[in-house]
Amino acid sequence: MKTLILNVALIFIFSGYAFAQDDVKHYLVAGDSLFNALDNQSALKEYLSAYNLDSLNYDANWKVARAYVDVGATLDGDLRAEYYKKGEFHARKATQIDTQGSKGHLYLSIALGRVALDAGAKERIKLSKEVKKEVDLAIKYDPNDDIAYHVLGRWNRKLANLSWIERGFANIFLGGVPKEASNENAVDCFNKAIELKPGHINHHLELGKTYEMMDLEDKAREEYQKCLDLPKTASEDDKYKQEAKTLLEKL
Repeated sequence: MKTLILNVALIFIFSGYAFAQDDVKHYLVAGDSLFNALDNQSALKEYLSAYNLDSLNYDANWKVARAYVDVGATLDGDLRAEYYKKGEFHARKATQIDTQGSKGHLYLSIALGRVALDAGAKERIKLSKEVKKEVDLAIKYDPNDDIAYHVLGRWNRKLANLSWIERGFANIFLGGVPKEASNENAVDCFNKAIELKPGHINHHLELGKTYEMMDLEDKAREEYQKCLDLPKTASEDDKYKQEAKTLLEKL
């Protein structure tokens, strides 16, 4: 009798788990649909519903992280910083759930980069080391992720153009400015991102900015114009198009 009761209890437990996983998938699919429709705020709610049902679900964690970063980019001040830190928390959790999952490492690198926006020079330099580590892992586990190459491009450009104060902190915390960090490597990374996803406007915008920093104005103009010509595919594309228009007019 005890064995029968135990078996029945186990059936109910596993059935409940199966139903919960169906609900998790439902919320993830709903979130993906909203993300593709460029509605990041609503996507975040769906992803959080999936996370609340299964806090150890890898996809739920990295997608919550992505949504917090995307929504945070539309906010200001303390609320923006809070969203970026939440993005970092969930991305870091994703990397712990699946150490070889590329998306967890990718969005941890992105969240850390966004957290650095609100940090002082010392903290930004310290964070840059972990950003590089995480984006390298993202590329290792998925060498065809265009966003990962974009992040690596920005890392190269940022570290290659540090202020004298930041260079001082780099000497302390990084043993100097990393030798591989250069505008030329940034160009290679952005071009790789464009090769993988040519219609992504921000790849062209950041490549244009890098060319402009290198005094390659004709190439910069070409990339800014592409930003204006390409159709909108991401939630921040209107902002990127306006930035490209402004930069193009100044050249």
